Amino acid sequence: MTKHILVADDDQHILEIISFALGKAGMRVTLARDGRQALEAFAARRPDLMVLDINMPEMDGLEVCRVIRRTSDVPILFLSSRDEEIDRVLGLEIGGDDYVTKPFSPRELVARVGVILKRSMGKAAPEQEVLRHGPLEVCPARRTVTWDTRPVRLTATEFAILEMLIRQPGRVFSRDTIMDVAYGPETVVSDRTIDSHIRHIRRKFADAGSPGLIETLHGVGYTLTRV
Repeated sequence: MTKHILVADDDQHILEIISFALGKAGMRVTLARDGRQALEAFAARRPDLMVLDINMPEMDGLEVCRVIRRTSDVPILFLSSRDEEIDRVLGLEIGGDDYVTKPFSPRELVARVGVILKRSMGKAAPEQEVLRHGPLEVCPARRTVTWDTRPVRLTATEFAILEMLIRQPGRVFSRDTIMDVAYGPETVVSDRTIDSHIRHIRRKFADAGSPGLIETLHGVGYTLTRV
């Protein structure tokens, strides 16, 4: 099935480059010139993934993401002309799946989009398979998560990390291992990026009544706590 990508950027040249690269990779592309157009296009077309420039007029990419995350877990990849860690961390904290800094390689952007889409679809899993860890239940086939019957909404990246942890609840996973599962062995991201995803997962489970689901072993990695 052809994947539909919504790209929002106020630079027409960037829009043309991304549209050409994604189209060449067999994807359908919808373009928006600012944040408000992006929200309107999202509501009307329901894309499979969004590429959002952070610095847009009318409404920036971070604010668009905040609005989208109220109702949807659609994968979001951020673009920015600033390579500042605070931007990357903030984008991930509010629910972004990945971050690419301008200038970028169109081939790299297409590859990252492909990784996120593959992650959001998940691996083939038996329809009835439900992974349990105390009150935590994860269904890979339906991409659903609950804590004590309360639903917990996770992004594609967050879901991939949690599924890895619950499949081996007694194991401590290093940041490098989590990085490979979440982004693929070909992609390199900082440790702070992984920490941001973990922190975001923790916050969502704290809101559901489980503040200590993931344990940090300093200098080693992360594991699920005993429940």
